[in-house]
Amino acid sequence: MNAVNADAAAVSPDRLRITEIFLSLQGESRSIGWPTVFVRLTGCPLRCQYCDTAYAFHGGEWWDIDAILAEVARLGARHVCVTGGEPLAQKRCIGLLERLCDAGLEVSLETSGAIDIAAVDPRVSRVLDIKTPDSAEAHRNLWSNLPLLTAHDQVKFVVCSRADYEWAREVVAEHRLVDTCDVLFSPSFTQVKPRDLADWIVEDRLPVRFQLQLHKILWDDAPGR
Repeated sequence: MNAVNADAAAVSPDRLRITEIFLSLQGESRSIGWPTVFVRLTGCPLRCQYCDTAYAFHGGEWWDIDAILAEVARLGARHVCVTGGEPLAQKRCIGLLERLCDAGLEVSLETSGAIDIAAVDPRVSRVLDIKTPDSAEAHRNLWSNLPLLTAHDQVKFVVCSRADYEWAREVVAEHRLVDTCDVLFSPSFTQVKPRDLADWIVEDRLPVRFQLQLHKILWDDAPGR
């Protein structure tokens, strides 16, 4: 694409920069295990130290929203996950989410929680990733998002240490998150042993859902899986 066409694409109200669209199993969240089409948008303003999708920070290709919907339909799964990067960093993501819902799909959004979620279609299950201190991005948490959550949404904590766990436990209690939506705790893949996190949750009788990233167990974190 030449510079003139690239500029035209960038200002088009119906285009988004996409890193990949693929069919796999949902590896985490409430929909774990379901065949799911993933729409991975390009770009992210955060730099979490454990990020496993840094390849989505740059590059990608411009796609018309109509073309995105056509590819999602071709791949043929009822569940669709819009992810990144940080998908809400592209403002046109809001329109994509609405169109996916209008198509009758079960739509989830994986978002860092650093960007306002108020405009997201209420039919979307918003999976809000609250950044812990050891993520190196906890200062980016937009706490005004939490009162916007409903029972349709989910909150995720990636735990990198015992200190992270204790911090997350306090956030859950302070904001009464388990009274609002599903709360998910995951061990950072190379930093916390899954059994340790499981033991901490059981010992504290913490009313949260322990989860492992299924796609990493099955496919060793390969892109597009």
